[in-house]
Parts: sequence; structure tokens; C-alpha cells
Amino acid sequence: MTVLPTPRLSLPLLEPGQAQKEMFHNEALALLDIAVQASVVAAMVNVPPSAPSVGQCWIIGSDPQGAWAGQAGKLTGWTEGGWRFLAPRDGMRIWVVADQVFALHSGGTWYQGRTYGRLFIEGRQVVGPRAANVAEPTGGATVDAEARRAISAVVQTLRQHGLIEAS
Repeated sequence: MTVLPTPRLSLPLLEPGQAQKEMFHNEALALLDIAVQASVVAAMVNVPPSAPSVGQCWIIGSDPQGAWAGQAGKLTGWTEGGWRFLAPRDGMRIWVVADQVFALHSGGTWYQGRTYGRLFIEGRQVVGPRAANVAEPTGGATVDAEARRAISAVVQTLRQHGLIEAS
């Protein structure tokens, strides 16, 4: 009998009439314990610790050795049954205790402490690509001085805050 895993976290599923269902159920719970609200001791580590505590997790580096050999880039956790490995999915975000930053898995790579092109503080973008320049209003058949002043004020405010380029 072939047991198909879940599509996202590859958790083992139970089959009707399956013997030793508790083993599959416990394995799924162990993997969920590693993946949900994830936090790791450190990231990009290649050598397993010599005396891990049950529940501690790591993000494995690109050149894993020992018990982690062949598990590059995976999330791993130490359980009472030994090491458990979980393949990351795009968008997985994990707190890295050693560095006090989040690590994000994207495009097959782990990134730590990045802003991903934009940084917002209190709802205002302070780092990131700026929008193209916006020209002052000119021309048109009907001239509405109040509307032009309002548009100009908006454009100037955007320039002052660095959200669009100055002309």
C-alpha cells in the first residue's frame, strides 16, 4: 500500500484499514510541531549539534554533514525519535533566535533579515523602489485652478516623502 503525503508539508496520511496508524499520526504531529509557528536555534548550520534538546530546530546550510548529509536547505528538528526533516515551501517564514531576524524561503533559497525590496514604518514606505515622476497638471480645455492646486499639493507631498522622484 502506498501512502500519499499531504501536498504542502508532506505529512503522512492515514489509510482505511492501515496497521499501526499511530506511527503515521505521530510522525505527522512531529512534523507539524517543527513547521507551525516555527522558530529555529540558528540558520545555515551544516554540522548537527552534539547534544540537541528535544524540540530544538535548525535550518540546514548548503553543505550538511553527519546526520544531516543530503538534507541541504531543509528545516530540521530534534525529537525523541531522532532528527526529523521538513522540506521548506515558498513563503515559509521562520524566526531565527541566534540572529533575532526572520528567515524567508523563496525560490529555493533561505533569506534572512531582508526587506524584500520595501520597508514600511507606521504604514509609510521608507525603503524601496520609488514610483515614476508625476508631472504637474498642465493644459486641457477647462482650467480648474482649485483642482490643479490640490493635485500639485499631492504631488509635492509625495516628492517630499521620497515616494516619487523630484522633477
